[in-house]
Amino acid sequence: MNILDKIVADKRKEVALKKELIPVSQWEASVLFDRKGTSLAQALRKSNSGIIAEHKRRSPSKQTINQNTNVGLVAKGYQNAGVCGMSVLTDIKYFGGSLEDLLLARASAEMPLLRKEFIIDTYQLVEAKAHGADVILLIAAVLTRAEIKTLSEMAKSLGLEVLLEVHDQEELEKAIMPSLDMLGVNNRNLKTFEVDLDTSRHLAKHIPDDFVKVSESGISNVEAIKSLRPFGFQGFLIGENFMKTENPGESAKTFIQNLTA
Repeated sequence: MNILDKIVADKRKEVALKKELIPVSQWEASVLFDRKGTSLAQALRKSNSGIIAEHKRRSPSKQTINQNTNVGLVAKGYQNAGVCGMSVLTDIKYFGGSLEDLLLARASAEMPLLRKEFIIDTYQLVEAKAHGADVILLIAAVLTRAEIKTLSEMAKSLGLEVLLEVHDQEELEKAIMPSLDMLGVNNRNLKTFEVDLDTSRHLAKHIPDDFVKVSESGISNVEAIKSLRPFGFQGFLIGENFMKTENPGESAKTFIQNLTA
């Protein structure tokens, strides 16, 4: 069993338990549930940087990245740096994140927030909405075409945008449908953890222009972004590069200044 299968198996147990404890109606009654979302897709289309900055404490591949962060301060720092949006990891077991992180980021910043999670159930969409998310991530590697359709259509009905993540052409062909807003190419193979930016370059030509193209993982310098732009990428998800520094917001600010200089 690879790490991705393990994470998803644990996620199924976690969601089943949560459903028993907190009914959907409780999330639907939350203050943030009727909040009108902010569009990440629009922000990326209009931006000259395209940076989506991530809040991530640890990961299965890197163990500890930064355990000392205050997510509210990081969110403020990222917003001040001029990022297009912020990705907030909410998986606790493997990434040390939580839905409270999403809530704190929402209380601290106005920019679009992406709930970065292994979503396998519509229950998680309602949770995302109730905690202030504007966008949800769907991972093609862990979902069937029918599941992607169900989850993305329900997300849209809740006013959430959808970023779908793929790793190869097979996943891309299985996943393309009108209920998606953005298509992300993860340059990290989730089964081996190897990173290769050529994954983005190779898949770019197979992604229709109706979708905002986002490149994820392994982007650690301005040159990487400049090399991906000619392939139509407008979004660049950067986590570790900012999070491994003492002040992620300042790191993002310097990065964007260098990129747009």
